[in-house]
Amino acid sequence: MSLTINTNPAAIRASFNLTANNKNLQTSLTRLSSGKRITKPADDAGGLAVSMKLSSSISRTKAAISNIQNSLSFGEVQDGALQAGARIIDRLAELKSLSLDVMKSSADIANYNTEFRALQQQLYAITQETFNGVSLFASKTTANGAMTFGTDKHTISVFTSDRGAAGSVVSLNKSALMSALTFTSLTDASSAATGSGITIAASLASSAIDIADISVSFFTKALENVATLRAENGATMTRLQFAEDHLRLSNANLEAANSRIMDVDVATESTALAKYNILSQASAAMLAQANMTTNTALMLLG
Repeated sequence: MSLTINTNPAAIRASFNLTANNKNLQTSLTRLSSGKRITKPADDAGGLAVSMKLSSSISRTKAAISNIQNSLSFGEVQDGALQAGARIIDRLAELKSLSLDVMKSSADIANYNTEFRALQQQLYAITQETFNGVSLFASKTTANGAMTFGTDKHTISVFTSDRGAAGSVVSLNKSALMSALTFTSLTDASSAATGSGITIAASLASSAIDIADISVSFFTKALENVATLRAENGATMTRLQFAEDHLRLSNANLEAANSRIMDVDVATESTALAKYNILSQASAAMLAQANMTTNTALMLLG
């Protein structure tokens, strides 16, 4: 190779290698400092696109889990109200039985009746309870004018996947407690549509039923109806719990899939960092050596 002054091919090549090694060194430093394998689109454009979609799916899955937890809370509060209602019905039945004692005077029965009428108002108050402004109970349940349990209820749709309405849905019932407490007449304990019969949940003191006007069979039927509502509530909550478990597992798998694309392998990248660090230093040293080769030409000129 000829000896020249204007052009130093060895220095040019050493400079090129130094630039390339420094670039790779900076890339390794960026990856290790950020923990990400893809720090810019040029690193892996296709992988970045997949990661963006996975990240969005992960965010929606977490939101769905939060919604299910809120729905479970709704169901728990609703069941608590149903339990309270059942205790009131038990007490009403107990008062009715006590009033049938032949040893009780009319004054005793009147005292029982005072509590009996007051508890009906408390029972009505329970039917009006809300959870964060959302009514816990449906106003009525009718099918062709007749009251039915288990069908035709007001429901809340709980989306249990990251696809929203396009995915799976669990219908959370707003139990028809008022309908469970409504009967055909004072002589007929069969269930009736709300507004068309008599109810043991009185909105006003003036509309409460007297203890002497109703039989124990009405309370037995009311308890059966409330038990049905609680069973429906429990079935829905069980389904929601399984849906939450499934979403949590899906979220963990999505996180793992996204990690394989985006997260840096520290062991591998640390090895690359050491490699490019040494190459950068070696390139810089060789560039210095290559720049000194022109001194040979000066010796010839001297």
